[in-house]
Amino acid sequence: MNLLQIAAQMRLTLCDVSNKTKTPHLGSCLSCIDILTSLYWHALNIDPLQPKLATRDYFLLGKGHAASALYTTLAYRGFFKKDALYEHGQTGSQFEEHPGINGPSGIESVSGSLGHALSLATGMALSAQIQNKSNRFYVLMGDGEINEGTVWEAAMFAAGKKLNNLVAIVDFNKLQGTGESCDIMHLEPLEEKWRAFGWHTIRLDGHDINALNAAFEEAQKQSQPVCIIADTIKGKGISFMENDNNWHYRIPKTEEVERAKEELGLQ
Repeated sequence: MNLLQIAAQMRLTLCDVSNKTKTPHLGSCLSCIDILTSLYWHALNIDPLQPKLATRDYFLLGKGHAASALYTTLAYRGFFKKDALYEHGQTGSQFEEHPGINGPSGIESVSGSLGHALSLATGMALSAQIQNKSNRFYVLMGDGEINEGTVWEAAMFAAGKKLNNLVAIVDFNKLQGTGESCDIMHLEPLEEKWRAFGWHTIRLDGHDINALNAAFEEAQKQSQPVCIIADTIKGKGISFMENDNNWHYRIPKTEEVERAKEELGLQ
């Protein structure tokens, strides 16, 4: 399968898992699937058979409510069997609604309390820099998440330390749990803000996997931290979910999963 086909298959799996396990945040998961596809099949230096390899790259999920998207990506990448995804959100499961301390193979940090992942990755990146290690650190944040002041403290610190092994990705789908992101906080002009904080900044279509691949390649050549602002659509790939913030919490019915399957061309 090519990367577009992998992304489509993962979108359908997300819908089916949400339906069967009654776990929410589908819209938030669908907006970042193309980003995760580019990361896990193109950018990250990882080995699913050796998930704790010392030389690996690290991915940290800031928007922890999109845990299902990360679990699905890890399953398709070969970290564990896909059947395990149907344990998501169940009592005693490794697959918690937000990644927890006992998460499955491939999970590098807990997440759920928004705004912490960039700070954590910044410390990890600085440690690697001090020790002359080659690891790179990637953080995916939601646009609602960057309301948090800790994000901007980390942004200033990372630029000051010239952490060129650190890449932040903003899943800019324009919606958060309670409304439109730019109405709740004055986010724009987002590209200029990150640049003013001392980051090499790239803005692109967050559903264009080729553009994402190129951006991650560009990031590896910089002498400063990199922020990729990915313009995305909440619920991307399924017409009746796109830009509908009800899907932040709604669970799809079985007939809606079948409709999604048809729209994704996976009949």
